[in-house]
This record gives sequence, C-alpha cells and structure tokens, in this order.
Amino acid sequence: MPSKVVNPKPADNADALAHFQRLLSFETDCWDVHYALNNNLHDFVLLDVRGLDTARRGYIAGAVLLPYPSINEAALQAYPDDTVFVVYCAGPHCNATEKAAIKLARLGRPVKKMIGGVTGWLDEGFTLVS
Repeated sequence: MPSKVVNPKPADNADALAHFQRLLSFETDCWDVHYALNNNLHDFVLLDVRGLDTARRGYIAGAVLLPYPSINEAALQAYPDDTVFVVYCAGPHCNATEKAAIKLARLGRPVKKMIGGVTGWLDEGFTLVS
C-alpha cells in the first residue's frame, strides 16, 4: 500500500512545471528580497502590511509601512500603476499578506507575497530596524 505522500501520484512533469512556474508569479522569498534591497535592485515596493504598532517595533529596512486595512487608491496614488508591490506580514501564521494582496489586485496593482514574512526574514539571519 503506497503512502499518502505518493498517493495520489505526483502530477506529470508538464503540469508540475506549469504549477511551480506559476507559483513564482505569486510569491518571492526573503533571500531574493534581501538580495534586491542590498544590491540596488529597486524594481518593487516592499510593503509591511501589519499594524503600525507592531511594525514599528521591528520592520525590514526599506519597507513602506502600510497596514492592509489602509490599502486604497489614495494610499497608492504616489506610485505608478505598474509598480510591483511585495507584501509581507508576521509570518506563515498570518494572513495579512493575502488580505493585502487581494486589495492590491482589486485595485489593478501587480503584487507578490514574500513568503515567510518577518519570521522567515529572521530565520534567514536578516535583521529588522525600528
């Protein structure tokens, strides 16, 4: 009897390739964000979408603090329509990134999620500022 790991069987290679390539259009990781921020690759805006009190206790240098309930057209008007926003929150246990991404997508703004959030950032050995 096969394990639940392999039953159902994995997707065929073409489906797996399409799935994982598509997944990268929705997500980025802490390493890629850290590398970009530290190598002058500023082709996105990093948004900390947690509450301001929480975010001010420690956030990623270079991030814009914009709690997800505050995301609206007025809050984004300083950014060109094609600005790519990368959202992050506390970590895998927090769904503020999804709430923020939904709002940004509804406003027609390109968006990705930084998987891991602050928890992932710290797990990688990166620091926060306050």
